[in-house]
Amino acid sequence: MEFLLFLLRRVLWSILVLVGLSIVIFAIARVVPGDPARMALGPTATAEQVADLQEKLGLNKPIVEQYGMFVAGLSRGDLGRSLLTERPVNDDIRETFGATFELVLATITLAFVLGVPLGVAAARWKDKWPDTLVRILAIFSAVTPSFFAALLLQILAGYVLHILPTTGRLPHNMEFVASITGLLTVDSLLAGRLDVFGEALRYLLLPATALALATMGQIARITRSSMIDVASQDYIEASRAFGVPEPIRVFKYMLRPSFVPPLTILGLEFASLIGNAFVVELVFAWPGMAAYGIRTILQKDLNAVMGVVMVSGVFFVLVNLVVDVLVGFVDPRVRIRGSR
Repeated sequence: MEFLLFLLRRVLWSILVLVGLSIVIFAIARVVPGDPARMALGPTATAEQVADLQEKLGLNKPIVEQYGMFVAGLSRGDLGRSLLTERPVNDDIRETFGATFELVLATITLAFVLGVPLGVAAARWKDKWPDTLVRILAIFSAVTPSFFAALLLQILAGYVLHILPTTGRLPHNMEFVASITGLLTVDSLLAGRLDVFGEALRYLLLPATALALATMGQIARITRSSMIDVASQDYIEASRAFGVPEPIRVFKYMLRPSFVPPLTILGLEFASLIGNAFVVELVFAWPGMAAYGIRTILQKDLNAVMGVVMVSGVFFVLVNLVVDVLVGFVDPRVRIRGSR
């Protein structure tokens, strides 16, 4: 019952956040200077053409009615039509979301696989050279902008060492459409195309590493500090006195209660990277939703901009909901507090 109440509260808060997000997005889109119809048609369009497009987009209706049309479209999964590509925004996002999601998924995997062991090593050898080395690496990765890391990796791996590709998702002479999940690595395995899978991993490695550095540093630092706090607890001293082997003490009794803060940060980073990966996508010519969103912003394509922001917001809320549930499973204290 406690878990159900905890989950119900989180779902209700998520719905309220989405409603507030839709209001904010719509309000910002309508107060931006300039007529969307005029911007879409260009300065040479006649007044009649602008009026026709305004009527088609519903821009000549009262603001409350416009918001009602926007919400009705969202409820049907209709994000409108892009003024830039002249296609439904749903289709544009469907084609580009898979690339961004695959990149972010690889980024979070790298950050987790590298960050948690580094944090454990730093806590295990506190104030010794492994701890100092991990802290230096964490600070360096945290202060290095992702675009600088992307350019540096691109120059070193692509143009100096010639070991990894630097642009795109696949070689130009390799044709493969990720039509099942939108993820090249997953769809190539499902199709039995190991050659495509290998190339997709090679093209994915550099942009994922550039995005993962900052998150890896945060995970390492938070894991280290959490494990040091747990190590001072009485039950850890008792386990040491009872002769519990060190690997069991570290990974069973120290790592699990220390895992809540890193898991929370990991979830927040996973959600935010969906919208914040545009710099790396532009550097590596990665055909993702973040880069698509930047192009629509520069062209003042309001329907596409609202669609990208809304999809990013929905994904952010869903990921946070999943993280809250996982944290509730890992730490019963969070579940009890959340149900009150």
